[in-house]
Amino acid sequence: MTDLELAAVQAYVRLTKGVRAALDDTAHPDGAPRLLHEPLAETDHALAAAGLVGNERRLFQLVAELAVEQGVRQGA
Repeated sequence: MTDLELAAVQAYVRLTKGVRAALDDTAHPDGAPRLLHEPLAETDHALAAAGLVGNERRLFQLVAELAVEQGVRQGA
């Protein structure tokens, strides 16, 4: 995994965690789009820099590799 790929995968993982947190926040359900603007922009930029835009198969392969490296249980 290249440094750019790693940065893209890490941005994607942060985005998914942010989405989950924003959507789980029942106290501020309308705030989710505002809360996600910055992580979405960061992820878009990182994916483009790594050449992963439109290559979901490679992205998810890299996400799985990172999860294995970090000892994260798949499907959680």
